[in-house]
Amino acid sequence: MAIETPVLDGTKVRLEPLTEAHLSAIERIAYDDRIWRYMTVPVKTQDDLRQWMEAAMQGKAVGTTLPWVTILKDGNRVIGSTRFADLDLTHRTVELGYTWLLPEYHGAGLNPEVKLLQLTYAFEELKLNRVALKTHHENLQSQAAMRKLGAIEEGTFRNHYIMADGTQRHSVWFSIIREDWPQVRSRLEERLQRERSPTSA
Repeated sequence: MAIETPVLDGTKVRLEPLTEAHLSAIERIAYDDRIWRYMTVPVKTQDDLRQWMEAAMQGKAVGTTLPWVTILKDGNRVIGSTRFADLDLTHRTVELGYTWLLPEYHGAGLNPEVKLLQLTYAFEELKLNRVALKTHHENLQSQAAMRKLGAIEEGTFRNHYIMADGTQRHSVWFSIIREDWPQVRSRLEERLQRERSPTSA
């Protein structure tokens, strides 16, 4: 049985359940090659975007995917998307992925808030035992962000995917498990508190 994707409301961002109604807003921002550089399925055309949306909706319908759009609350603007994938409530695991933000918001402190919202929901509402994350072996920025998050690197799936340009992708895997969560939550909360605090003169 599929569960409903919840609204996750933060200070600067809000995660809303992805629906067809968001398609036009996403289309206005999605055709930036930097977003899809390390994704296995890049979005370059309207057909690509429609297939991206359909894949999310199909996963949602069978209960393995919870897709969100990321809304910047200042201006109520769609600036990205993210998902829970391979949700398994029997074994209490999920993968956090398909995450992208408009490049202009990289380094703006928004992604840590998104991750805190998702991880809080995963561990405290769904009572999951494991949240996995993976990334392209060349995506060093993403790997550094996962380590900063407190995720533990588990290893690399070699020759895991063939990219759209024909190159091989190795996937570097990380995870956060229930035992890690209190420390990860504290670290994220401290990061966000520092970013919200005015710099003293």
